[in-house]
Amino acid sequence: MAKTQDMTAVLKDMMGAFPVDTSALEDAFKNTAALNEKLATVALDAAEKSSEISSKWTKDTLAKLAVMSKAKAEPADYAKAVTDFASAQAETAAENMAAFAEVAKKVQTETVELMMSASKEATEEATAAVKKATNDVTAAAKKAAK
Repeated sequence: MAKTQDMTAVLKDMMGAFPVDTSALEDAFKNTAALNEKLATVALDAAEKSSEISSKWTKDTLAKLAVMSKAKAEPADYAKAVTDFASAQAETAAENMAAFAEVAKKVQTETVELMMSASKEATEEATAAVKKATNDVTAAAKKAAK
């Protein structure tokens, strides 16, 4: 009866013939983790600032509602209170939307800067890796030719 060849040993021998430098993968993982940490920091800072804006807006609105809801002596005073509240809310909304826009603008700027930096680093690392691989292959070819 014919014996089947152990493919595990064959694959192991074959992979051993092609040395792989795992440091490039380790560096890529570390760089990705560092980039993700920086991006998470940007996102969390933006969330914190947005939360602060929302909280302040809510507190201001509730304070204005408390003033508006007080009993008035004349019916016309109720209309004035509602008008004043609506006017103040429109102004506050514009201010808060501008604050949210500033947060978004900062996030966008920081994200673009991080991505540009990461892209530059990746390009430099890829260039170095290709150069190293080329040198390794050239050295192996010269060694094999001797």
